[in-house]
Amino acid sequence: MERTRRESRAPSLGPRRVPRATARQVHARAHERSGREEARAPPPPGDPAAPSAAPRRRKRRAGPLPAAPAALSRRGGRRRSRARREGRGGGGMGRGPRGAGRLLALLLLLGLGRVATGAAGADDICAACHEHATCEQREEKKMCICKYGFVGNGRTQCVDKNECQFGATVVCGNHTSCHNTLGGFYCICLEGYRATNNNKTFIPNDGTFCTDVDECAVSGLCRRGGRCVNTHGSFECYCMDGYLPKNGPEPFHPTRDATSCTEIDCGAPPEVPDGYIIGNYTSRLGGQVRYACKEGFFSVPEDTVSSCTASGSWESPKLNCQEIITEISDVSVFNNTCVRWQINPGRINSKIVYVIYIKGQRLDPMESVHEETVNLTTDSRTPEVCLDLYQATNYTVSISTAPPRRSVPTTIGFQTAEEDDLLEDDGTFNISIFNEACLKLNRHSRKAGSERMYQFKVLGLRRYLNNFYHATSFNFTTREQASVVCLDLYPATDYTVNITLLGSLEQHSVQMTITTTPTVKQTIANISIFNETCLRWRSMMTADIEEMYFFHVRGQRWYQKEFAQEMSFNITTSSQTPEMCLDLHPGTNYSVSVQALSSELPVVISLTTQITEPPLPEAVFFTVHGGPLPRLRLRKAKEKNGPISSYQVLVLPLALQNTFSCDSEGTTSFFSNASDADGYVAAELLAKDVPDDTMEIAIGDRLYYGKYYNAPLRTGNDYYIILRITSEWNKVRRYSCAVWTQVKDASLTLEQMMGVGLGSVAAVTVLAFLPFSAV
Repeated sequence: MERTRRESRAPSLGPRRVPRATARQVHARAHERSGREEARAPPPPGDPAAPSAAPRRRKRRAGPLPAAPAALSRRGGRRRSRARREGRGGGGMGRGPRGAGRLLALLLLLGLGRVATGAAGADDICAACHEHATCEQREEKKMCICKYGFVGNGRTQCVDKNECQFGATVVCGNHTSCHNTLGGFYCICLEGYRATNNNKTFIPNDGTFCTDVDECAVSGLCRRGGRCVNTHGSFECYCMDGYLPKNGPEPFHPTRDATSCTEIDCGAPPEVPDGYIIGNYTSRLGGQVRYACKEGFFSVPEDTVSSCTASGSWESPKLNCQEIITEISDVSVFNNTCVRWQINPGRINSKIVYVIYIKGQRLDPMESVHEETVNLTTDSRTPEVCLDLYQATNYTVSISTAPPRRSVPTTIGFQTAEEDDLLEDDGTFNISIFNEACLKLNRHSRKAGSERMYQFKVLGLRRYLNNFYHATSFNFTTREQASVVCLDLYPATDYTVNITLLGSLEQHSVQMTITTTPTVKQTIANISIFNETCLRWRSMMTADIEEMYFFHVRGQRWYQKEFAQEMSFNITTSSQTPEMCLDLHPGTNYSVSVQALSSELPVVISLTTQITEPPLPEAVFFTVHGGPLPRLRLRKAKEKNGPISSYQVLVLPLALQNTFSCDSEGTTSFFSNASDADGYVAAELLAKDVPDDTMEIAIGDRLYYGKYYNAPLRTGNDYYIILRITSEWNKVRRYSCAVWTQVKDASLTLEQMMGVGLGSVAAVTVLAFLPFSAV
């Protein structure tokens, strides 16, 4: 490059005007240089100094020289002519015309050499480029440029550029690692991420980036009971509902943590003092245990439930069983001196001793006080007692249970009537009915405004239910001459109502009957089918009240027009969620009507039963040893369990006799069977093509039955031949099979033997004819 630059600064050889003084100065310098060169002229041949002088002369000529102007050339020529005339030597360049001419020729050669050197310089530059550089032309100049991935001057240095020095995130993007190579680089996604171009390595200039890998797409990654949750670059495992972490916390990673999920088991439920567990229970998550108090104890509420929680422990039972306290309520007076009350229902059926404390004060303050204690023992839920009381006296009666029973004492105050009052109101009354369940009470009292108490006893029965029993009683007090009482009665029930006047010297009562009509609203809700032939529904009636349901069932088959099933029956239950399983035929469409007899509205539901295995084929079993096979006699099967679709004849190797499954659908045709190891279908007949009586098939008759070829059995092999019936309906397929023949050392059938015999006769005839023809 330096030589090139020096050559570029050499003066041009083209003609130009030079001042005269400058020309004389140049001529003088040229004359002096010519003299020096003549002084250093090479010695004659054989001179020892010759080898050393030649290189210096060549080096001198290689350097640039100033161009000689035209005036200098002319003067040089005149001087050389004068030198010749003066007789000076012609061997030097400095003096004489010959030296000046040589100088001019030298200058011309040097100018031409410079032009040639400039043309060849570009090729010299490209040849000098570094191995990791390319030669490019920029602004009409050839330059050496380092290749992509290298930095340097292009000629002496092109070193690898480390693209990864700025960091993987800057160069490759998020979740990556950057890897430098000679003249390039590549990117790799970190563990848990993948490249969007689905390759292991990438360069981000094509838009590829690293995206998260959803490890949870692989099932079972967190093992049994584990739930996989995908995270950025990884995943975490949590235990599903019903499982708890074991040997470690949550979340966990199955490859590095020892944590596993174990199914929650709460173990044995806690015990309740003076309580017990009702029914069965499971100790898994969500399992419930129902508690109740033992006989003689009570709790509010009476029973409670404890559930197995997600923490693996049972809820603490809230049942607090205490000794039963008898609750006395609804105390009333009747017949002027009689008292009646009720006790709370419970599990105790033994007799209870009641203590009745009586305290009376006469209206006349001069009279003494009446005080008395009376005991009453009874097992009735509505005890009553008539006391010996004074007339026209204010009484306070306190009722409690005797030890060891406990109760809260109940007190009632009343005034006994005077004799005149009792005579003025004879207590007679009558009852009339309106609005089906309402009663109108009319009194016949001669004393207006007197208060009377009436006791109502209601008993309801249903003639179609043996265990139905609706009983209620209450007291009604009124001063009105005409009063209305509406009763809460069940529909479709026969009731008897007794009304009795309490506190009267004489017994006055009226009895009447009421029959309620069935309700017009639906009492069956949420009816559904389970286990194909069972129904479940929810009763809208009051809990624990017995109800009768009427069923009407009709069944039909589209494929069997003559089939018809119809049945009617009743069931009785007090369950709020009754269930009923019906005795239905398979492969049948049913319509089921369910009606509660207390309602006028039935519920109709449709259900379809699936088909079951068709009847076994009627085939007479044969065993054949080396002889011809009999003809298969096929009888049409009855469509008891569903529509018959087809009949098939299967030829199977005897070795498969213990492993063949009748519902196997892998048996192929004779030509599709690559070997005899699997067997084949020899014939298939649709049910509509089978006559009602009997048809015969010859095994190996070389005919097509349906799409299957009835190929001859291979002689010497052992087979067993099966007749299979197929029933198909509503995308369900069922089979039944029967072994027809067991064949050992198979031989030709009768048809095949006849064919072979005829062929032999034909062959003998042809052989006999050939010699005759030849003559």
